Amino acid sequence: MTLKQKISEDIKSALKSRDAVRLSTLRMLSAAIANKEIELRKKDIGLSDGEVIEAISSEVRRRKDSVAEYERAGRAELAQKEREELAILQSYLPPEIAEDDLVRIVKDGIREAGATSEKDFGKVMKVVMPILKGKASGDRISAVLKKELGQKSTQGLHDKSSDG
Repeated sequence: MTLKQKISEDIKSALKSRDAVRLSTLRMLSAAIANKEIELRKKDIGLSDGEVIEAISSEVRRRKDSVAEYERAGRAELAQKEREELAILQSYLPPEIAEDDLVRIVKDGIREAGATSEKDFGKVMKVVMPILKGKASGDRISAVLKKELGQKSTQGLHDKSSDG
């Protein structure tokens, strides 16, 4: 069963159990998936599970942004509703990669790209994003990469000063 089919089945079960929040969230997700099919011109063949995960991730990001905005505006009840939707959406995503695995993949990417400073950030992201797509958020990858490149550039400074 594909992820899209699972979402369809879950819509039916939410209808039967009269779970309004789950039903509305899954219908919205189904619409987002349909829009992605149209956008990618895959209405006839459908999306792969990876592309469905991208659509879900996009909706998760929207919910996280909404929660932050509602909390800033002091709208706790709306923030709570978004959190409930967020939990439902996240249940369809694969578990995120462990921190030590993420660091290892980023370090491998730095070596592969031949990165020596923070200026090479884009090169490394091009290497690691295809590997980590759907396994870690771009924010997490970016934070680890900045930390690793920062350490690498400070090591480079220490190496140069000891040569002198």
